[in-house]
Amino acid sequence: MIKKYPLHLGWSALLILCLFAACRKKEWDQYYGRPSWLAPPIYQQLQAMGHFKHLLAAIDKAGYKATLSSGGYWTMFAPDDSAFEAFYQQMGIKGDDQLDSVTASKIVRYALVYNAYREDQLIDYQKAGGADTSMAFKRQTAYYDWVYTENGKKVIAANRNGSFAENDNNYKYIPYFITGFLAANGLSVSDYNFFFPNTPFTGFNVADAAVIQKDIPAENGMIHVINKVILPLPNLEQYLAANPQYSEFKSLLDRLVRYQSDASITQRYQALTRSTDSVYVKLYDASLAFSPNNENYMLSGTDAQTNGWTLVVPTNDVLKAYEQKILRYYKTFDAAPPSVLLTLLNAHMWQQCLWPSKLKNTVNSESEPPTFDLSNVIDKKVCSNGFFYGINTVQDANEFRSVYAAAFLNPAYSLMTLALDQDGIKYSVINPSVHYTMFMISDQAFRNAGYDYNANRSSWAYQAPGASVQYGSGPQSRVFRILETSVFITNNNELNDLSGDGIVEAWNGEYIRYKNNTVWASGNADDGTVVHIDSAETFYNGKVYYTDGLLKFTEHTVGYHIQQLANKDPNDFGYFYQYLSNSVIWQASTQTILGMTPGTFYTVFIPTNQAISNAVRKGILPGNPTTGTPNFKPSSPDDQQKVINFIYYHILNKNTVVPDGKKSGSFQTLYQTIDGNPTFITINNQLNNMQLTDQVGNTANVIISISNNLSDRTVIHAIDRVLQYQ
Repeated sequence: MIKKYPLHLGWSALLILCLFAACRKKEWDQYYGRPSWLAPPIYQQLQAMGHFKHLLAAIDKAGYKATLSSGGYWTMFAPDDSAFEAFYQQMGIKGDDQLDSVTASKIVRYALVYNAYREDQLIDYQKAGGADTSMAFKRQTAYYDWVYTENGKKVIAANRNGSFAENDNNYKYIPYFITGFLAANGLSVSDYNFFFPNTPFTGFNVADAAVIQKDIPAENGMIHVINKVILPLPNLEQYLAANPQYSEFKSLLDRLVRYQSDASITQRYQALTRSTDSVYVKLYDASLAFSPNNENYMLSGTDAQTNGWTLVVPTNDVLKAYEQKILRYYKTFDAAPPSVLLTLLNAHMWQQCLWPSKLKNTVNSESEPPTFDLSNVIDKKVCSNGFFYGINTVQDANEFRSVYAAAFLNPAYSLMTLALDQDGIKYSVINPSVHYTMFMISDQAFRNAGYDYNANRSSWAYQAPGASVQYGSGPQSRVFRILETSVFITNNNELNDLSGDGIVEAWNGEYIRYKNNTVWASGNADDGTVVHIDSAETFYNGKVYYTDGLLKFTEHTVGYHIQQLANKDPNDFGYFYQYLSNSVIWQASTQTILGMTPGTFYTVFIPTNQAISNAVRKGILPGNPTTGTPNFKPSSPDDQQKVINFIYYHILNKNTVVPDGKKSGSFQTLYQTIDGNPTFITINNQLNNMQLTDQVGNTANVIISISNNLSDRTVIHAIDRVLQYQ
């Protein structure tokens, strides 16, 4: 039997239940409900402020009403109605009804920055682990370009330098300029007004708009009111393409573009558009300093907040004239090595923002400062991924204006270019602040001397007369030595005139001689030949001489050359050689001297026969003190040692000195005392005049007319007195 209750008891229970539920909801709202003090979301906040009807209409058309009315974390740079009305007038738009959804979407999405920032927070560089104050001047927005058509293909821009990451939409950044950022980075109002001359700097500007009301809180972010509508800024590639006065530079960049199909993007594009077209990623060569269509910077993280690329582009006329200059021999970039085009482009690319006030001290991707100044800038643009400068000149790359260019830009000197690159000398001879002289070595001169480069082996090759071809480190060392003997630092223009007679130190410490517009090194002296100067050319940092041969190094020893001097001029060099050749330190079979290492730098001072006779008379050397006749084969151990010490004391150890006025001071000899102490000679060096002072204070003079004899990394001089060590 079902028990029945009075009807009024049922209604009472229901009333109690409702009251209980109401109490629980009140408690819920008090704890979890929206606080009364909380500002409304961005959309409703704009409604409440009352002067954003055009922006709200744009938000509606862009489909962002729900997004900006709900949760999230945004900063919005909001153009007010006055800004929109000026924009409509400029664009010929009658009102909100004529604003198309695509343009509305661009305006709204580019005005939205991820995360909420007050003005004082915007200049903080946000990164993992905290913020570095006063570094940021732009933020990533909600806007990105999508697939577009180029050369009959559906294309999407690269989002990395030389590659593409599937999970990165290549969002554009919006720049802002705040007093704190400028001050912290050594910049000024002039840096802003250089790019935006028609916009007064107010202390807080977004691109060319001024912030007229800041730090307006909303439930889902922060609002800053601006006085201008900002469409998405073009990236560097887009700005370049839109200006035909730079079409020549663009055509050069296009040479380094490839289109790579992408299955994932294609699938996504086809699903969204119902198209059957494939999508290709537009990639620039990874050897470029950066990809101008890449909106990211460096590590593709938050680095773009603090910095960006800079592209400096010459106008068509000046660039074409410059191309003719650097392609004088190759004629076209197709015929030239790829590095010529890369050098030209990278010289105009900075991997950082090139601020106007820091122009002269900011180096490009080749680590070179600008060769232009602000007076050459005819166009400038802050782009979404960096700065663009249009100039009426070119950035003259060091590789094109230095002595290095004589080889680099001429196919007849490809082997010399390769050697300069491999040996590392290139990075010195392109230095515009040092003056160099180079004697050019043509490919034909190398090959005539038995040298070549084997590309299949990636190795230098050398074939001596009558011998088989050698490969590897040996031939490479020989090539490098020849090259280094052909390069000179000449800050005093020492080799500007070769009509006289002189001796000069090469890059590697060896010496060459010149006379009457001919030059020779130690190997040429062995052959009795000289290298003739055919012509010369002056570059920004020096001079090059085109010759009919190469400067060869000797294959013989220092002892061999002392013997040859004695045979050729016995009256001046004969006595010294006889003492040497009869001593125990002479190795007749190899014509070497014990204690001297082949390939080491030495200077040999050889007293003349008369000087040695005078020393014999004084008892300094063994012989007849009455007649001065030397005893070249003394039997006494003391006299034998005296001869050895005499020879060693006349040889500078690991130093080569010539009368060029450059090296003076105290120099160690090969002779060591019985206690193992080193001995020294003091040299007073002037141009074409060199005096030596020994350890007892005697002075000897270098006899210039019969000195400066070249040997294996050694120079042999004649002197008018025997030097004494004690």
